[in-house]
Amino acid sequence: MNKQIRHGAAALTLLLSTMTAAHAASYAFLLDGAHEDPANASKGIGAAVINFDDLMHQLQVTVAYGGLDGVTTAAHIHCCTTSPGTGSAGVATELPSFTGFPLGGHGGAYTHLFDTSQASSWNPAFITAHGGTTTGAEKALMAGLSGGEAYLNIHSDKYPNGEIRGFTPAAPVPEPSGLAMLAVGLPLLLLRRRQRG
Repeated sequence: MNKQIRHGAAALTLLLSTMTAAHAASYAFLLDGAHEDPANASKGIGAAVINFDDLMHQLQVTVAYGGLDGVTTAAHIHCCTTSPGTGSAGVATELPSFTGFPLGGHGGAYTHLFDTSQASSWNPAFITAHGGTTTGAEKALMAGLSGGEAYLNIHSDKYPNGEIRGFTPAAPVPEPSGLAMLAVGLPLLLLRRRQRG
């Protein structure tokens, strides 16, 4: 009997971890002016990692960026464009900018964990457009992220509509930790090379 309970508990744990994994996704991507709409000539570059678990109601945003032509005025996630990797969409996350995002500089780093069950984590218009609930907003953002129809945008005084942005890849990254480190480290290396050259 004790053995059956252990096997049942192990099976339940495996099932729950699989269910959680099905709801959690990580995206690592680069940001630049070429991906803006319209594209611009900014020398800025950045990298972002978004981890979203709609079951746990957690959205973690990590960004590193530098070399902006202007000083930062806002940053947020936009969703959802009509075609993957192109176009523009309204702001999905809180306004006027991410909580605690470093404003007024040409570069920086940021990380924050949002509770997506709270309306304050969202643009009210995004909630309204998706059934009037945070659950509807979560489902829409998850679909946009996984479909490559969501992007992170950093706005500046020189480019009020966005100086650098990047779209989430159409599929989550398979190994978030390694790719996240690569995504954050690569732009910093590129910036150093650009400054030396």
